[in-house]
Amino acid sequence: MAVTKELFGKTKDGKEVYAYTISNKNNMSICVINYGAILKNVFVPNKKGKIDDVVLGYDKLYMYFKNGSFFGATVGPMANRTENASFKIGSKTYTMPVNDNANNLHSDMELGFHKRLWDAVEGKNSVTFSLTKKDGEMGHPGTMKVQVTYTLTEKNEIKIHYHADTNKKTMINMTNHSYFNLSGIASDNMEHTSLQLNCSNYVPVRKDAIPLGGVESVKGTIFDFTKAKKISKDIEKKDNIQIKNVKGYDHNWCIDGWKGNGKLLLAAVATDAKSGRTMETYTDLPGIQFYAGNCIGSNTGKGGYKNMKRKGFCLETQYYPNSANVKEFPQPIFDSKNPYDTTTVYKFIW
Repeated sequence: MAVTKELFGKTKDGKEVYAYTISNKNNMSICVINYGAILKNVFVPNKKGKIDDVVLGYDKLYMYFKNGSFFGATVGPMANRTENASFKIGSKTYTMPVNDNANNLHSDMELGFHKRLWDAVEGKNSVTFSLTKKDGEMGHPGTMKVQVTYTLTEKNEIKIHYHADTNKKTMINMTNHSYFNLSGIASDNMEHTSLQLNCSNYVPVRKDAIPLGGVESVKGTIFDFTKAKKISKDIEKKDNIQIKNVKGYDHNWCIDGWKGNGKLLLAAVATDAKSGRTMETYTDLPGIQFYAGNCIGSNTGKGGYKNMKRKGFCLETQYYPNSANVKEFPQPIFDSKNPYDTTTVYKFIW
């Protein structure tokens, strides 16, 4: 195992940004940067031993200054959508930036964790990023001390461990927003990928992608991924109102067996028959957002390859969207006696 560090560029105000590469004995490696605590590269062999980068992103730091698709980013303190850009804790209402119709998406487009410069500490096979969010920033109560640790194991696992301490009761719902293409970034599309979700229920949404307020069974619907099927199979069924609302799959699935006890559960299995790569996703969180990259804008990505619609898919582990306002959903409320602490694992097999 080894961690190497090199200068990746400088922020707009001249602060240095570093890229940290972690490699294992199986010819797998990842690269993370302390700007946005972003997962920039995931290099994985295919069944013939050819190594490809399997996450979308950019070769130059300045491209991440915009990063409208949140490629590889650590999103926080509140990922996904919050209705009317506000939530209540007790009798007090907290207001977040309005940045997605009348709602809030991913906390703040410029001040969110994905645009912050994090401190970094290297381990033997890991890098730990840390920052402090001030009380009231982005509308969220509490001073938060946040850590995100990326670890690459000899079992070809990318472990992402999140921890946040807060001095006030607050809402925290972080995630990683990597877009995967198991054929590699040279591939134009990922719809041939086979996906299984260990989820018997999902969360239907309105046209603005805010949950309708409850969960529904996937049985007998095009949202049933309990048995593996190609992403392409039903994604263009525009007669389905849920597909029409968000231009494809962009929904939260509810992970079977979740009890809130910190146990890691296998939430998803994605397989690319062409490359022979499989990615398993484990989490101790209650939900997983499968986003099929329906709205990726066309731009030049790593290696000169185009980023475009449906080139990558996201499996964002999380509390359900708008859970701050739907009391029937598992609640992402934390305080000084109950810190935010969660782990997600992306495991690769080839």
